[in-house]
Amino acid sequence: MKTDLTKTLAVSGQSGLYTYLAQSRGGAIVESMVDHKRMTVNLHSRLTALSDVSIYTDEGEMKLQNVFLALSSALAGADAPTSKSDAKEIQALFEKAVPTYDRDRFYLSHMKKILDWYNCLVQYASLDFVEEGEESKQEQEA
Repeated sequence: MKTDLTKTLAVSGQSGLYTYLAQSRGGAIVESMVDHKRMTVNLHSRLTALSDVSIYTDEGEMKLQNVFLALSSALAGADAPTSKSDAKEIQALFEKAVPTYDRDRFYLSHMKKILDWYNCLVQYASLDFVEEGEESKQEQEA
């Protein structure tokens, strides 16, 4: 099954990734990718769709979907380091995957968060992403 990054959310104050299910009176209903527990996120929590995230490069910005695919290609089937791995190992991976990343505006903390998201997607979803025109077709079929 393809992963829809427009419905894949990072919730402030919560670890892991969540799938958007529905709008509720007090916010949104989301489901954890890890344990499939549902919860209501209130209006004051910051929800970030992964489709809206980009990283800074020397040429401009690179969408997170492309970063995930570059990481996958650079790893060539090997396991990705975790956010707890050595800083030099994490930076070396990003230099290999995205050699043009902006070293002044893209920090180690950003790399760690992206690796956490990448590992979550690899383990609980897929790196086969829904393309922009494709999501409306899937919604119509459902």
